[in-house]
Amino acid sequence: MARPLHVAFRAGSTGSWDVQRLEPVVGEGLPNADRLEVVPGADAGDDLAPARWALRGVTSNERYVDRGERRALTAVQAPLGRPEASCAALIPIRKSEAWWDLPQDERRAVLEQRSHHIAVGLEYLPAVARRLHHSRDLGEEFDFLTWFEFAPAASDAFEELTARLRDTEEWSYVEREVDIRLSRRPVTSAD
Repeated sequence: MARPLHVAFRAGSTGSWDVQRLEPVVGEGLPNADRLEVVPGADAGDDLAPARWALRGVTSNERYVDRGERRALTAVQAPLGRPEASCAALIPIRKSEAWWDLPQDERRAVLEQRSHHIAVGLEYLPAVARRLHHSRDLGEEFDFLTWFEFAPAASDAFEELTARLRDTEEWSYVEREVDIRLSRRPVTSAD
């Protein structure tokens, strides 16, 4: 595994991504913002003065995949930052204490054996690239921040992916989810 990557998602009036939609799916939402910046680094997001809100997370070891699933994901996972992937989604999620009270093997059973989270996600690769950030251990308000990037042509597929995942047993443990849709700002001399 690569070294953990700390990332802050800072929303406000500046950033390389335009916020197209920001809405709560379950529970409380987040304040509206016009733009979002993805800021990597261990001190990412320390200067929050211009931000309406900032969410922090860190990449970590894969906690729920088995060897075969890891191999399958690695074989088809597209990289982030592809020029054609001008659409993105940031989906922060907090799961209930009932989820965290389950032992790891029971969470795995809900996630994959019954909800087929990984198998469903594999169906949408490489069109949809993703990176999971863990926030719970950082004391943040969400447990996970999932960042997705995709081309406009894959927008319907992404909608289908999120609908399928939200219609599973795993999602019964979600107590807060916000769906933030974005488009990459064209680079101009003014930026």
